[in-house]
Amino acid sequence: MRYKFKRIAVRLLKLNNSPQEIALGVAIGVFIGILPVYGLHTVLVILAAILVRSANKIAIFLGTSISLPPTIPPITWAGYEIGRHILNGEFEPLSWSVFKHMTLQKILRYYQPLFLGSLVLGLICAAIFYLLALYMANKFSLRRKRGRKAYCKYQKV
Repeated sequence: MRYKFKRIAVRLLKLNNSPQEIALGVAIGVFIGILPVYGLHTVLVILAAILVRSANKIAIFLGTSISLPPTIPPITWAGYEIGRHILNGEFEPLSWSVFKHMTLQKILRYYQPLFLGSLVLGLICAAIFYLLALYMANKFSLRRKRGRKAYCKYQKV
């Protein structure tokens, strides 16, 4: 799994997209991945790829991998807590006792702070991942340019 991800990431960086296009794609994907619209992430990725033409499509898809099964509980908890605090603590903190007595009506009630907090968390994480992806793409691009110059230098001889 890790090898596949690394291979896809290297292939992504080798595309002729600018570092900004790659970073924008990653940021959009991370934002979509954090949204609590479980089951609709793929639809949102396709819409984003159509609407934001300058973003790298593969990077959008890779960015959504932030919401893998091990990361969903902490992302959901953080989104809910952020939303709960934005709404002035009107909602109780999540606990096991809350989950024991969960009904569809309660799920819908808890979704409001979860969605609001996830929007904020998604924007923050998207900005952070944009900067990280931009740094890495610039670094990789610079290394590739240096490699080409060295290759061309030896070809003239």
